Amino acid sequence: MITGEIKSKIDTIWNTFWTGGISNPLEVIEQITYLLFLRRLDDLHTLEENKSARLIKPLERRIFPEGKDAKGRPCEDLRWSRFKHLASAEMYTVVSEHVFPFLRTLGGDDSTYAHHMKDARFTIPTPALLAKVVDLLDGVPMEDRDTKGDLYEYMLGKIASAGQNGQFRTPRHIIRLMVEMTAPQPTDLICDPACGTAGFLVAAGEYLREHHPNVLHDAKLREHFHHRMFHGFDFDNTMLRIGSMNMLLHGVENPDIRYRDSLAQDHAGDEEAYTLVLANPPFAGSLDYENTAKDLLQIVKTKKTELLFLALFLRLLKPGGRAAVIVPEGVLFGSSKAHKELRRLLVEEQKLDAVISLPAGVFRPYAGVSTAILLFTKTNSGGTDHVWFYDVEADGWSLDDKRTSLLPEDKIGPVPIIALTPEEHTKNNLPDVLTRWKKRDGGERHRPRTEKSFCAPKTDIVAQGYDLSLNRYKEVVHDEVQHRAPREILADLAKLEAEIQLGMKELDGIIG
Repeated sequence: MITGEIKSKIDTIWNTFWTGGISNPLEVIEQITYLLFLRRLDDLHTLEENKSARLIKPLERRIFPEGKDAKGRPCEDLRWSRFKHLASAEMYTVVSEHVFPFLRTLGGDDSTYAHHMKDARFTIPTPALLAKVVDLLDGVPMEDRDTKGDLYEYMLGKIASAGQNGQFRTPRHIIRLMVEMTAPQPTDLICDPACGTAGFLVAAGEYLREHHPNVLHDAKLREHFHHRMFHGFDFDNTMLRIGSMNMLLHGVENPDIRYRDSLAQDHAGDEEAYTLVLANPPFAGSLDYENTAKDLLQIVKTKKTELLFLALFLRLLKPGGRAAVIVPEGVLFGSSKAHKELRRLLVEEQKLDAVISLPAGVFRPYAGVSTAILLFTKTNSGGTDHVWFYDVEADGWSLDDKRTSLLPEDKIGPVPIIALTPEEHTKNNLPDVLTRWKKRDGGERHRPRTEKSFCAPKTDIVAQGYDLSLNRYKEVVHDEVQHRAPREILADLAKLEAEIQLGMKELDGIIG
């Protein structure tokens, strides 16, 4: 957990960026990402120097070259530990005219991060702002994974509070719920084909550290964790840089974060390559048939991106692989041929495990669209017998555009630090979702359909034309009405008529 003091410093820097003319929050994050990367390079070079001195051997791996750069500046000055001590004006000159050209040609760090730095642009407007940012980042203990991870997450949170770019960031408590429900394992191959800032991959890594600490103690599992487990694709280079840095700061050394238009490019090499897909793909987009991967159109002929992504997930998963993905509510009940066919595929040819209806305000203020989480397992041979439904009405935050927290921080999310009272559960349903999910093959099978969660048998879903909207199966409790005997009602009517007649006579007397 980062302190209020560090948060305050970041807020100050953020405001300075804005007053300095950089109003795009993604650009702010991008510039900070470059600087974090430079500090990491210096730390790696220092480790190599210490190792060399200890073993009395030459450097095995030199990140910063010897001598001078193309403009005559000593290469030692390109290191974080050197330029951070310079006066702000000189620091600005070194970083803009020497460090960034070096960054764009970097090959010594042979990693996904170095690859995404090749088109790095320095846009910090003033020496004073650069000095402030360097001073803040220098004070963050980079050896502490939790601190630097939380720091970056706090900065990424500012994307979500800054307008049109919020679509890149799925709420972290919703991501955590999906990760907890799918329970990643140390041998999983995890993919997010629309990874953005890599929130799902980061959360999966944190889950594994918490629930499977042996993943970092066993040499084979550790190698898998750092180099083969995590895969993320995006077609926005800024997102790739930010996502890569997010993974790095959360302790994953070399994830596979790369450029790819997941729906348009040939992904034959990735067919049936992954055991777990976690994603919140773009909603409401539309592609031309000519630009869409032909193998996806063979699964479902449509231009709608939300349906094409579902087809992609099925293509990417190994048999036995599982997925938790967010879809717009229209996917659940859309009446087009493509909608119906995709739902039929999930129910009849794969194993549809759950449909979790989310409240409409989860993605405010950017979109008021209602969404749901689909959980399914790829079998290629059916297996759906019951589908578990849950109607989430509260996620711990207000459902208006402000999205303010309804509970203290330690009672937010699917795994709160402090257990909730029954009243607090009405403000945060997510812990209850997780508890009931674990009983979906037991007591949940017998829960009445009037409750927040229940199971619907496959036969009912088939009878409804594979409609997956929760309200199609939920039963509403009606208050019992006490019916009176007809004789009593007639007697009351006769009495009322007599009183009216009497009143009319009295009124006639008054008028007369």
